[in-house]
Amino acid sequence: MTLEEIHGQEPVPETSDSSTTSSSGASGTRMQSAGKALQELLVASQRRGCLTAGVYESAKLMNVDPDTVAFCVLAADEEDEGDIALQIHFTLIQAFCCENDIDIVRVNDIQKLAAIVGAGEEAGEPRDLHCILITNPNEDAWKDPALDKLNLFCEESRNVNDWVPNIALPE
Repeated sequence: MTLEEIHGQEPVPETSDSSTTSSSGASGTRMQSAGKALQELLVASQRRGCLTAGVYESAKLMNVDPDTVAFCVLAADEEDEGDIALQIHFTLIQAFCCENDIDIVRVNDIQKLAAIVGAGEEAGEPRDLHCILITNPNEDAWKDPALDKLNLFCEESRNVNDWVPNIALPE
C-alpha cells in the first residue's frame, strides 16, 4: 500500500475554502498546520537567539554540541535540486539528525523562509538558509507549543515511512 492510498482512505474534512486543503484532504490540513507551527517556531527561535542558519554553521554546531539541537529545517528551491554538493550535505545532515534523534523537515521555498527569518546581513545572519537549526541550550528553559506540534508531525510522518517530510510555509 502506498502513502497516497493510505491518505486517500482518510475522510476529507468539510471546509468552506477548498484552496486550503490539498487533494489528499486531512493530509493537506495537517501540512498547513505544520507550516504555521514552523513559522511560529522560527520567529520565536530567532527572537530568543536560538536559531543557527547555514549548512556549514549547522554542521559545526551539530558536531560540537548535538544535544542542544532541537529541530532541523532543510530548504531548497527547484534550482537547488541539481546542486550535487548541496544534496550530499543534506544527506549527511539527515543522517546525523536521525542518529541523534533530531526531528527534521524540508521546505521548498527559500524566499518565504527568508521573509520569515529576515536573513539580511544587517542582522548578522548568513545568507545561506539551506539549513536552519533550532537550538535549546537548556532543555527545561523553553517549551514551545509550536515545537511540540512539529515533533508530533514528524513522528506521525515517520509512522508512514516519510522520514523527512516536506512542509509548505503559509503565505
